[in-house]
Amino acid sequence: MIRISKKTLDDLEFGTILDHISTLCTTDLGTAKATGIVPFATKELVDIALQEVYEYSSSYLNDARIPNHGFDSISREIQLLKIENTFLEAPNLKRIASVSTTVNELLTFLRKFNELYPTLHQTSTQVPFTKEIILYIDAVIDKFGEVKDNASSKLLILRKEINSVQGKLNGSFGKDLSRYNSLGYLDEIKESVVDNRRVLAVSAMYRRKVKGAIMGNSKTGSIVYIEPEATLQYSRELSNLKYEEREEVVKILKNLTNQLRPFIALFEQYQEYLSDIDIVAAKTKYAKQLDAVLPKITEERELTLKDAYHPILYHTNKAQGKKTHPQTITLNKSNQIIVISGPNAGGKSITLKTIGLLQVMLQSGMLIPVHEYSRMCLFDVILTDIGDNQSIENHLSTYSYRLKNMNYFLRKCNDKTLFLIDEFGTGSDPELGGALAEAFLEVFYERKSFGIITTHYANLKMLANELPNMSNANMLFDAKTLEPLFKLYLGEAGSSFTFEVAQKNGIPYSLINKAKKKVERGKIRFDKSIANLQKERSKLQKTTSTLKTKEQKAAEEKDRLEKINERVQNKLESYQELYDTNQRMIYLGQKIDILSEKYFNNKQKKELINEFFKIVQVENSKRKKQNAKQRQVKKAKEHKIAKEVEQKVQVIRKKKIAEKKKEEKTLESKPKITLKIGDRVRMHDGKSIGTIDTIEKGKAIVNYGIFTTNVALDQLEFVERKK
Repeated sequence: MIRISKKTLDDLEFGTILDHISTLCTTDLGTAKATGIVPFATKELVDIALQEVYEYSSSYLNDARIPNHGFDSISREIQLLKIENTFLEAPNLKRIASVSTTVNELLTFLRKFNELYPTLHQTSTQVPFTKEIILYIDAVIDKFGEVKDNASSKLLILRKEINSVQGKLNGSFGKDLSRYNSLGYLDEIKESVVDNRRVLAVSAMYRRKVKGAIMGNSKTGSIVYIEPEATLQYSRELSNLKYEEREEVVKILKNLTNQLRPFIALFEQYQEYLSDIDIVAAKTKYAKQLDAVLPKITEERELTLKDAYHPILYHTNKAQGKKTHPQTITLNKSNQIIVISGPNAGGKSITLKTIGLLQVMLQSGMLIPVHEYSRMCLFDVILTDIGDNQSIENHLSTYSYRLKNMNYFLRKCNDKTLFLIDEFGTGSDPELGGALAEAFLEVFYERKSFGIITTHYANLKMLANELPNMSNANMLFDAKTLEPLFKLYLGEAGSSFTFEVAQKNGIPYSLINKAKKKVERGKIRFDKSIANLQKERSKLQKTTSTLKTKEQKAAEEKDRLEKINERVQNKLESYQELYDTNQRMIYLGQKIDILSEKYFNNKQKKELINEFFKIVQVENSKRKKQNAKQRQVKKAKEHKIAKEVEQKVQVIRKKKIAEKKKEEKTLESKPKITLKIGDRVRMHDGKSIGTIDTIEKGKAIVNYGIFTTNVALDQLEFVERKK
């Protein structure tokens, strides 16, 4: 049984995650449910929830997209159904029908695509499919949410009578409107509506000349609203009919409401089901925002987080375009507790919260922002002690509160527990507090609990170094600038850089030196050794990073050159094939030309056929037999080569067109010469030179010696004038 306390959820800021998810819900009921999400009580429920979200997220990649499951809440309708002698109005009934239709469509879809969405389908099998509700409502309510005319025979008769009387009333009113308007008794607006009745807008001075009932007047008193006498009778009759109509409608709605009362439990189940699907959809949308995945869930006790991001920090930084640093950490039977040390503001607490929050999210059925090769187990208990927990209400100091918390940890810790403690042992005398913290840590270790703690205490770092299944870790810092790198390094304790940070912040060196003398030499040497190791490692990592970058660039350049070489080689092969094909075609053409000339001379048809058949046989002997696929590949290759040639031709053609345009432009820029008979000319796109014999109506007959041609003057180019 999994039990995770509210304090743990608050420490890890799980509420912020729920706020994000609630905003992604599309229904009011889903939004309310999202804020109350807690980790599931059993492993089976966790597995189902994770698979539902995973399947829903995969629907974005499938052609079979999960249909719309949005709905308007019917909680009020359910409450009214539970009260005797109440009835639902037509819009309320339409809302119930809509919910039933949405559920039916979803159930039908999941039944059809149960292989794609097995878990979502399995969950849906608990919800009954029924068309009865829709049939009941559709028999009475139309698509506009109104009671149908044929809902009962009496209603049909009443509505026909209402339409008839309404027609008579409109006709009578129309006559009076025309008559009084022609007499000039009406105001510019002519008519209006008062208490749902059409009335004449009569000028106040003529009110006595219009017969009828005064229904009111304008604010200024210049207009009096009168219902004509002739329409009064029809209005009364219409009011009576509408009253009877309403009584009949209420009777029909009461009958329909009573038919739906047995389905109250089903309506509640429908709402619950659709709101659950809304939560799954919201979790999926949130996972998409975080680029989250489903890690491997193991039965063994193992927690291997690769490239894990703090979800809240990642979400915020992504919106602002900032970089978030991922962490990689492993907890297993041979490394059950990690002690993280190093200076403040290096990311120790964020690392702690990242592990805890991702674990809580996973156990609440959410995908998490880690590498897909990450492996995680489930914990029955997650215990946290993060931040300043001074309790003003209970008059407890930070240390007292922490001791009380440690006592709770001791009662709950076992081999299925994950504990996360920030600044372990602080709040008391360093030596005494450190000793007590060491004792607590030994108990957690003996009980085989998994955990991560952050500390500055040297004795806890030494304990982690001594015990086989416990390890040190530190947050990397730049040795020169003392700026945090936000990277966790496993296997080595971190220096607090106490004196270095103090010096960087402008504390006088004489004061720092004085402080050093007050501390035991051994402790300073120990801290200095750790600091030196970290500095050396920082340098080494920078060198490694530079070498990796250079190696990567060299590999990329190599790949690029290889690709270019491959493309050049392919083109050469293609051109060679094209050349060989063309040479073969020329050779065949020459042979056929020889045969045709021979036939031209001797007219021996049989000899021609025999010779031609020999050529065909020789050519076919060179060909290889190919199946359809090979022919298709060859055809595609030939098409590709032809396309490349065509592209080359297009380039040359474009070049020639450009040159021609340039030439034309040059010609245009030259002074225009009026052509005369006897001038030597040539056409703009030709080379042959002729002499103009005659010119008539913008055209000239040009003599080329062998032949003459009729050409428009604007197509001719002057060469020289007759001497």
